[in-house]
Amino acid sequence: MQEWRVFAPTDMSQPDTAQGRGPFIGVFAFALDQWRRQAGLVALICTLFLVQTLADVLIPLYAGRLVDAISLGHQDQTGAARRETLLAAGSMVGLALLTVAARHVAFLGVVRFTLRIMTQVARETFWRVQRFSTDWHANSFAGSTVRKITRGIWAFDMFNDTVLIALLGSFTVLVGATLLLGWHWPVMGLLIGACATAYVALTSGLSLTYVAPAARLSNFWDTKLGGALADAISCSPVVKGFGGEDREDERIARLLDKWRARTSRAWTRGTYNGSLQGLALVMLRAAVVGAALWLWWRGEATPGDVVYVLTTYTVVQGYLRDVGMHIRNLQRAVNDMEEMVEFHGHPLGVADREGAKPLIIRDGRIVFECVTFHYAGHRTPLYEHFSAAIEAGERVGLVGHSGSGKTTFVKLLQRLYDINDGRITIDGFDVARVTQASLRAQIAIVQQEPLLFHRSLAENIAYARPGATRRDVERAARLAHADEFIVRLARGYDTIVGERGVKLSGGERQRIAIARAFLADSPILVLDEATSSLDSESETLIQEGMQRLMVGRTAIVIAHRLSTVQNLDRILVFDRGRIVEEGDHVSLVRSENGIYRRLFERQALALAEGLTAAARHGLEPA
Repeated sequence: MQEWRVFAPTDMSQPDTAQGRGPFIGVFAFALDQWRRQAGLVALICTLFLVQTLADVLIPLYAGRLVDAISLGHQDQTGAARRETLLAAGSMVGLALLTVAARHVAFLGVVRFTLRIMTQVARETFWRVQRFSTDWHANSFAGSTVRKITRGIWAFDMFNDTVLIALLGSFTVLVGATLLLGWHWPVMGLLIGACATAYVALTSGLSLTYVAPAARLSNFWDTKLGGALADAISCSPVVKGFGGEDREDERIARLLDKWRARTSRAWTRGTYNGSLQGLALVMLRAAVVGAALWLWWRGEATPGDVVYVLTTYTVVQGYLRDVGMHIRNLQRAVNDMEEMVEFHGHPLGVADREGAKPLIIRDGRIVFECVTFHYAGHRTPLYEHFSAAIEAGERVGLVGHSGSGKTTFVKLLQRLYDINDGRITIDGFDVARVTQASLRAQIAIVQQEPLLFHRSLAENIAYARPGATRRDVERAARLAHADEFIVRLARGYDTIVGERGVKLSGGERQRIAIARAFLADSPILVLDEATSSLDSESETLIQEGMQRLMVGRTAIVIAHRLSTVQNLDRILVFDRGRIVEEGDHVSLVRSENGIYRRLFERQALALAEGLTAAARHGLEPA
C-alpha cells in the first residue's frame, strides 16, 4: 500500500478547480538545473548504472548458452561443450560481480549527489522565504510554509533515486532486452518492444491524469492541516486561557475528515492504477510465453533459446512491474516539490536594486520627500505627497489614533515596503538604492510586541550585534533593568526562553527587547510603545535608561501613552496619513481644539479617575 500513497500540493486559492494543472515541467526544469551544477557526478552515476544494467541484460544470454552446452555435453567427445559450459557459467558469475561493484559505487555517488542538492535547495529556499515581503509572511501560515519546504527537500531524495537508480536502469533493460531478442527473433523483439511501450504509456497516463489530480487535492489538505495544527499549538496560552480545547479539537476534527476523504480518494485511485498495471503484465506474460512456444514448435528455437526468452522475460517483467511503481513515485516526488518550487518563482517582495551599496549612517538625518504609498489591495493611499524631516540627533515622538500612519512611517524607513512615489533619504542617501541589510542593521527597533527566538537569553540579546561578548550582553541587560530577573533564573543568561519567549512575562520580554536595542548601539533608534508591558516602577527605571540611550542618536518614539513623549524635542501628530500638528509637548497642549490636547486630556482624565477610585477604596496608586 505504501507505494500508492501519493501526496501533492495545489493552488491554495482554488483547491477544487485547479486539480488538473500540475506544473510538472516547471519542477523538472528546476530539478535539472540543480543537476547541471553537478554534471560530472551525474555523468559518472549514469555510466555506472548503465554498466550494471547491461550486465543484467547479458546474464540471461549466457544462461541460455549454459543450458545448450549442458544439453549437448553427453554427445561431445572433444570437451568443447565442457569448455563452453565453464565459459558461460564464469561469464554469469563475472557479470554478477560487475553488477554488484558498479551498483555499490553508483549508490555512494547518489548519496553524495542527493545530499548536496538537498542542502543547497534548503539554503536557497530559506534564503528566498526570509526575503519575501512583510505582507506575504502576514498572509502565510508558518507551519504550512515549513511543511512545504521540508516536504519538497525530501522529495528530491525520491526524485533522484527514481530517475537515476530506477527509471534509467529500467529503460536500459527494456531497450537492451528488446534489441537482443529482436536480433535472434525479430517477431519476439517486436512483441516485447510494443508491449513494453504500451505498458509504460498506460502507467504514465494513469499516474498523471488519474492519480495526480486526486493526489494534488490530498496534499492541499495535508498542508492546510499542518498549518492549522501549528496555529493551534503556537496559540496554546490563548486556548487554555479561554478554555477552548474542545473547540480546537472540533476544528481539527473537521479538517481531518476533509483530509481523510481526499487522501482516501488518492490512495484508492492508486490501488486501481496498480491493479490495472498488474493485469497488463499478465497479458504480456501470456503473449511472450505463447510466442516462445510457437517458435519452439516451428523448430526455430532450441530449449536453451526458450530458457533465454523466459529468463529475459522474467527480468523484463520485474523491471516493467517496477516501472509502474517508479512512475508513481516520480509523480509523488514531483507533486511534493511543486509548492517548494513555486517559492523559487515567486518574486521577492522588496529586493535590493542592481548596484545597491551598503549604507553607512554617520549623522542620522531622515527626510521623507513627497512620498506616496498605499498598501496592496487598498485603493486610497495612506500617504499622498507626504513630507517630513527629522534632524540628526533629534528625538521625535509620533502620536495619533490607531491607523493614522505612525507605524507605517517606520516600516517605510526600514524599507519593509517600497513606496509608490517620492523618496526617503538618510543622510542624503535614498534608502531604495542601498542594501536592505546595511540599512536595517543601523536602525535599532524595540517593538510593541517583542518577538524572541527559542534560544537562550544571551543569544536573544546578542542578536542585535553578532560577535558581542558576554560582558557586552550583561551590560546591555543591566541598562534595560533585565539583569534583575535574569540573575534569579536557575541558568541565568543561558535560560532557554521558549517559542516566541513564552516562558517570560510580557514585561520581561520587553526588557530583553530593550536590552537588544542597547546592545545594537545603532545611530537611529525606534521605540514602538517600548514600555507598554511594564509596570510603573519598571517604566520609570527604563525611561531613564532610554533617555541615556537616545543621547547622540536620532530617536523615533511611537507612543499611545503620551507620558513617554513629553520630554522629547518634537512631537508629530498623525491623522489619516498626514502630519496635522507638530511641536513640543508644552506648545501642543496649549493648542485649543488640537488632537494632541484632546488625547492628553483624555489620558489625564482617565488617570485622575483611577487615582480617585483608588483613594476611595483605600488603595495605593499603581
